Order: sequence, then structure tokens, then C-alpha cells
Amino acid sequence: MDQPAACLMNCRINQLLSPSLLLKWWKADPSMSLTSPMLETVTRGKREAAALKNKIEKHYPKLQRVLASYHEQGIIPIPISSKQYPFWLQTIYDPPAVLFAKGDMALLSEGRKIGIVGTRNPTAYGMHVVNHLTKELCRKEWVIVSGLASGIDGMSHAASIKAKGRTIGVIAGGFHHIYPRENLQLANHMAKHHILLSEHPPETKPQKWHFPMRNRIISGLSEGIIVVQGKEKSGSLITAYQALEQGREVFAVPGSLFDPYAGGPIKLIQQGAKAIWSAEDVFEELPERNVQYTEPF
Repeated sequence: MDQPAACLMNCRINQLLSPSLLLKWWKADPSMSLTSPMLETVTRGKREAAALKNKIEKHYPKLQRVLASYHEQGIIPIPISSKQYPFWLQTIYDPPAVLFAKGDMALLSEGRKIGIVGTRNPTAYGMHVVNHLTKELCRKEWVIVSGLASGIDGMSHAASIKAKGRTIGVIAGGFHHIYPRENLQLANHMAKHHILLSEHPPETKPQKWHFPMRNRIISGLSEGIIVVQGKEKSGSLITAYQALEQGREVFAVPGSLFDPYAGGPIKLIQQGAKAIWSAEDVFEELPERNVQYTEPF
């Protein structure tokens, strides 16, 4: 294990430095040297830098034991310095300094990825749309990315599994606290046959602010985001706006004017998102030349 990987995992697992400062340190000094002047800049002082250095060195002997325990549980930490880290996610403004993965690691580098998000309370129309679009996307071997939440998110994962496709679930807390509990069985299946991702150590309980943060990972992994149903102020629209900030395509499924959950997609369409009626509309906007690279080019 090299110095950057060890330092990133040590700091994140033991929460020795905030995720934003840890990322700032890595960007400023990819070697993650404990003697670099850059550490003083990140921590804002010699005293603070020395204190952090002591904490990191103190926790190093425990790191291998923790990683061995994770390995027994099938949990793999992926520092941003690793070649296993998804390239597209690494290109966003604020990628996680460390990803925690559980499942088929090949899914991080194989296949083109599309996010599907929406309300936790879908109508029969929304359910039908998710099943229809997911089936078409999986037929073209797209990997479905979503947040394992109730409603549209969980349905998109389940629909991709039913269609014999592949799917990635991004959760808000750590692996020891899957939320919502109603999707625990789905999460366990995905952890064995697909993949789950989190930016938090396994013991982390999900907090309210984790959910909007999780959304940037869903869009960051994907070439585009499909919003099926959602109110004008919802997590689905947060994901869509983050996708736009990241330079991703945003697609919206039109709904009835009398459906409150059609408000979000309608607003997105008014703001320039592409209205779609089938997966063919996605394929036209994201043709084959838009391949997903795993290495910088």
C-alpha cells in the first residue's frame, strides 16, 4: 500500500480530517507527505499540522487490522488515488476522497452508466415508466445507477435485476446501516451480485445531510440522469441540478399536468432538460462515441 492510499484511508476511516479538507490536501499534494509544507496550508498552521501528523502516525498500526476486518465483510475502500476509482467520478468538483464498495468491482469500470431517480411515492404511471425504460436500457447493456431509496430509486434497481441487467446503488450512510430497511433484502442481493457504494465508513449512521450529498455521486458516476417523477422541490431535482453542474445530460419524463409529481420533470424541461418518451431518446443524445473511459485521455 502506497503512502497516498494509506493516508487517505487512515484519515477517512478514523475521521481525522474533514472529507473536504482531506480532498483539498490530496489535490494540493497527491503524495500526501506528512512533512510537506502543504499540510500546514490545509490545516492552517504548524501546530495543527503537527497534531494531525501525530494522529495519523498513531492510527497507522491499526489500519491493517481495520482493513482486514473490512475484507472479511466484503468491504473494499477505494481511495481517490487508486486506479480502481471511477474516472468519471474523479472528474467532478467534489469527489469523495475515499469510496467504500461492496460487490462486483468490475462494474466501476465496465459499461456505460445512466442514473434513474424520482419520487419515493410513485404513481402506477411512474412504476410503469421505470420498468419500461430500465428494460430498454439494460437491453443495450447500460448500467443503472440510483440511490436505493424507496420508490423510483429502489424500483430502478429491482427492474434492472429483473431485466438481467447490472446496477449500482449509492447509499447515504455506511454499510452497517442500510436505509430504508424495506430495501435491505435488495441491498444484500446487490452487494453480492452487483455493487453498493458509500462515501462513509461502514459504521456511519445516515444523517439528513448525507442524502443530498449522495446525489452528486449518482450523477458523477453517470453519463446522464433520468428524472421520472418528483415535486418541484425534491431530491430528484437536486440530483438533476448537480448533474448539470457536472456537465452531464439531464432527461425528464413528462407526466400529467394534474399529477403533483410531474412538477419536477416539467420544471426541468422548461429549463432545458430533454423530454423523453423512450430509451431511444437517451441513445440519440448519448451515442456510442460517448464511451466511458476508465483512464484519463
